[in-house]
Amino acid sequence: MSDLVKRYTSSVFFDKRLWQADITGSLAHADMLAVQGIIAAADHASIQDGMAQITAEIESGAFEWKLDLEDVHLNIEARLTQLVGDAGKRLHTGRSRNDQVATDVRLWLRGEIDLIGELLIELQTALVNIAEKNVEVILPGFTHLQVAQPVSFGHHMLAYVEMFARDAERMLDVRKRVNRLPLGAAALAGTSYPLDREHVARALGMVDEQGLPAVCQNSLDAVSDRDFAIEFTAAATLAMVHTSRLSEELILWMSQSFGFIDLADRFCTGSSIMPQKKNPDVPELARGKTGRVVGHLMGLVTLMKGQPLAYNKDNQEDKEPLFDTVDTLKDTLRIFAEMVGGITVKPEAMERAALKGYATATDLADYMVKKGLPFRDAHEAVAHAVKTAITQGLDLSELPLATLQSFNPKIEQDVYEVLSLRGSLNARNTLGGTAPAQVRAQIARHRGRLQ
Repeated sequence: MSDLVKRYTSSVFFDKRLWQADITGSLAHADMLAVQGIIAAADHASIQDGMAQITAEIESGAFEWKLDLEDVHLNIEARLTQLVGDAGKRLHTGRSRNDQVATDVRLWLRGEIDLIGELLIELQTALVNIAEKNVEVILPGFTHLQVAQPVSFGHHMLAYVEMFARDAERMLDVRKRVNRLPLGAAALAGTSYPLDREHVARALGMVDEQGLPAVCQNSLDAVSDRDFAIEFTAAATLAMVHTSRLSEELILWMSQSFGFIDLADRFCTGSSIMPQKKNPDVPELARGKTGRVVGHLMGLVTLMKGQPLAYNKDNQEDKEPLFDTVDTLKDTLRIFAEMVGGITVKPEAMERAALKGYATATDLADYMVKKGLPFRDAHEAVAHAVKTAITQGLDLSELPLATLQSFNPKIEQDVYEVLSLRGSLNARNTLGGTAPAQVRAQIARHRGRLQ
């Protein structure tokens, strides 16, 4: 094979991160081979000793990764054979690189999903913390990026807690399908050796919710399935989309046009020529990196769409997008948890903005409905009231009572409590609403869930 082809077909310099999963899977396989009497106890002991030495060499940086040996699996097997002789050659009995790599990727991804779950908890906790500090802060709620109704800033932050909570649920669900054992499917048709695949599954913790061994049931599917990688990347894409939505709001809120928040300096940079600038680099990069992860999802789907059964070399291309998706998501979640904790809220700017858009117009309509006016008539009356307020350069709450009564004679002095931002906020005291009492109840619910 030419050097060019070796470089083109080699994966060792990116799949070597699977080394721990490869050794773990190999040790479980060797243990099963010994229990089944397929290899001798002495060979089993030699394999264990050799793998322990290889582990020490990799951890210390002394292990020599060789391009000629193509991938992580052959590199480790070759070194094992070099250390323990024929026992190392017997390790591969009853398996193929096809089921070996499928097992390694699943073992590695399972561990990464567990780490991502912890990071999602950290980010949700940071969002709950800032929500708790800002329950009474009034933010203009937007639809179509137009001021719609006042909401609690804490309530707004809890919307992202809900999103990331669903992301965590998805990750746990994906983990169930990742945590299934392909090993023992061999190249594609199973093997003639008397393997105990369930023994290996139990040894590797590949069990279902009832604690029963979770084993891929069809050898062709076991070696060629990459659904689990696509499904994980889809879940990761949604998590990144949620960070991107939060990023977009942080970027808008930090701009001079909004001025609602400030981000800590360590998450921003200055301009190379404009000394007054403070650019929200971290949210902008997260927004950009979301496109990168979406691209990986499309790449993996496209990778699989035309493959006949069973294993094809195409599947070597699953690792780099999967690895980068994991790295990108973990880094983003980790930095966002820290960044959210460093947000400085500017309540006065938020409240001023809420007063600009007649955010309590719906409250006035609801008030008229409670006085007996049909909602559509109330809606029209309020539209005229808003038009009058705009003409006079006043907020609805600043219109004289006589002017308001010209739109509905049943309006009384108590309307001014309804038209205040605080009154509007407090009025929405239903489950999931923005009233401070409801927001505090949701914070308590999340705290109990996240502990």
